[in-house]
Amino acid sequence: MRMWHFEAKAQLPSGSYMPGPIAPEHVKVGGFVFLGKRQPLDRIDYEAILDNLDRLLPLYKYVESKGVSQTISMTSAAPFIFRPGCSIKASAPVVTQVQMQLDVDLRHNKLQEALDRRLVLQYGRENVGAEQTQNTGGIGTRVDLMVKQGKEYWFYEIKTAQSPRACLREAIGQLLEYAFWPGGQTATRLIVVGETQIDRDGLEYLRRLKQQFSLPIEYEHISIEAAG
Repeated sequence: MRMWHFEAKAQLPSGSYMPGPIAPEHVKVGGFVFLGKRQPLDRIDYEAILDNLDRLLPLYKYVESKGVSQTISMTSAAPFIFRPGCSIKASAPVVTQVQMQLDVDLRHNKLQEALDRRLVLQYGRENVGAEQTQNTGGIGTRVDLMVKQGKEYWFYEIKTAQSPRACLREAIGQLLEYAFWPGGQTATRLIVVGETQIDRDGLEYLRRLKQQFSLPIEYEHISIEAAG
């Protein structure tokens, strides 16, 4: 399947792209986001249409429940198939990209303030620090939040992605570099922080990372409302 979007002002639909979280700039009145498969009108395959509707039914139920039903599980996804080639993706205007990054940064800052308040209440102001610099290989990197417990340090990385899976994907590489790159301060706990509650697949993923690789990876949820 592929995704594409349409806005009344543009008059024409975008090019198709791989399925993923809906970009913030497409969440607006008068905008439509599509997920499915296109067919030529003169060669419609009705069996394929019914099969696609069956695949999309769990997603439809989840959306109509306003997030109450179980998050969509990916464990039954089709096996990996290599497909050569390169899809041409639509390019967003520079202004849109800048505005989107600004919105992400502002949201990140609010979540960071909320998490800082939570950690200070739990561990004390003297044990919680934001934007801690790690000098790893001559490159200064900053940990979103760090908690000091005796001689141990816990690293927190905040992500604003729209699913726990995306947050984990974006944060784990950073946390591993922060904690284990030669020259930096090591950590005994690595915590990914996102706005969405983690689901069963996410918990199983973390369990495997801990069991097979002994990685101290965890996930915590925080809401934008907590940022006040």
